[in-house]
Amino acid sequence: MSASAGPDERRAAPRFRSARRVPAALTALVVLGGAGLFLYDLAAVRARRPGMRWRRELARLLERHAPADTGVVIAGAVLVLAGAALLFLAVAPGLRSILPLRSPGPAEVRAGIGRKAAALVLRDRAMEVSGVRSARVRVARSHVTVRAVSHFRELDDVRADLEAVLAVGLAELGLAHEPQPRVRVAPAGKG
Repeated sequence: MSASAGPDERRAAPRFRSARRVPAALTALVVLGGAGLFLYDLAAVRARRPGMRWRRELARLLERHAPADTGVVIAGAVLVLAGAALLFLAVAPGLRSILPLRSPGPAEVRAGIGRKAAALVLRDRAMEVSGVRSARVRVARSHVTVRAVSHFRELDDVRADLEAVLAVGLAELGLAHEPQPRVRVAPAGKG
């Protein structure tokens, strides 16, 4: 970053990722145990001792079945799906309920707000608009959906006021990726 970078220049805030320490440790232990077992069996065979019984049974089983057998294909498909699921979980960020906030400066300070907390703040803002009887707010990564029920003002006026209040509220929240508001206002009888 250059010295002339102003405060308005913002770096992209990365999403929060879950640590996943326990699953990673368990997976590492299982892989380590399996590799140790195979290494021990390989060393035993190289030392002119018979291989472990489970390995001899597996070799006999593989002699009897061709790769095109239905059971082998099904087992392979299950293993491929399990591997794809594990890869997806390893790459997926997790912690999707936390929205990153803008960083005010070059410091490596990260902050976030939960989706439910952001929705509650925006709902409180929406309830301050004159004519709104009730409001439901749902915050997603790319948009904020507000459904309000109006009971004594014109719907277009309430919608315009809600859009203005939401624009201010979203700016004050300071989200790194500001979502687009979607406002729906219904009369009190159809809420």
